Amino acid sequence: MWNLLRNRQLIGYKFRRQVPIDRYIVDFLCSERGIIIELDGGQHQGQVDYDQERTQLLESKGYRVLRFWNNQVFEELEAVQEAILLAMSDGTPSP
Repeated sequence: MWNLLRNRQLIGYKFRRQVPIDRYIVDFLCSERGIIIELDGGQHQGQVDYDQERTQLLESKGYRVLRFWNNQVFEELEAVQEAILLAMSDGTPSP
């Protein structure tokens, strides 16, 4: 995923990885568009409530959270990229 996002490769937007926001560290953040991308592995199946709480807090700060399973990134990267591009083009302002 980082190879897709780094060096402004995704339509010129800057992403940073492992960014602290409040009490959480998000996987990837585009501050310009207010987009957070989270990658979830198998361990997330057992922590649905934690992930919902985390997403709610981040959304309350004005961010849009996109979650993808790790296997989606490996097996369906083009679809993941399209979903990110769609979210970034919807005109939602950054926080």
